[in-house]
Amino acid sequence: MARRIDCWADVCCPFTYVGLVRLLAARDERGSDASIVVHAWPLELVNDRPLDPHHVGREIEAIVASVAPDLFAGFDASTFPATSLPAMALAAQAYAAGGTALGEAVSMDLRRAVFESGQDVSQPDVLDAIAAAHGIDRDDGGGSAVPPVVADDYAQGRARGVIGSPHFFVEGADWFCPVLEISQSDGVFHVETSPEAVATFLDTCLGPDV
Repeated sequence: MARRIDCWADVCCPFTYVGLVRLLAARDERGSDASIVVHAWPLELVNDRPLDPHHVGREIEAIVASVAPDLFAGFDASTFPATSLPAMALAAQAYAAGGTALGEAVSMDLRRAVFESGQDVSQPDVLDAIAAAHGIDRDDGGGSAVPPVVADDYAQGRARGVIGSPHFFVEGADWFCPVLEISQSDGVFHVETSPEAVATFLDTCLGPDV
């Protein structure tokens, strides 16, 4: 039976983006049939305020300098989304409409739009274009401040014990931000990776690397 990996995360979390990129690459390399369901963990609700684009920019600078020089080529703080709620609603709609394959594809396209293309995924035209590219007629949530599908994911995450973005669950185990180790000193972010921890995470998610 194929493994199912559940991840609670925010579309605009750079640490999640790195984790998902690395996980998907490893899945392809190993020929695993594991599926990934990315649920909404809206940091703007957790923190009672939107993410600060300049703070995110400093996180990205540390990530690029330390562990991921191949990512975030198009990040632009000036176009960073004021909210990620509509984007996460679209991802949830994709999972509901087309299963894990479509949900994964839309979840990653939303993140690439933010981090590689500098697009504002809070804007309806950007979301409509991503939805249309995948054959989805986007549901705007009826104008709700918090789309119901996002509220449902958030409630499920709290019930499950999610502590941040990203938090992965698989095979009875769970990891918070397993691919990166993050610290901050005097306002400067430091990002490292532990090969041993990453290997354990990937082996549990995907099966041993043979």
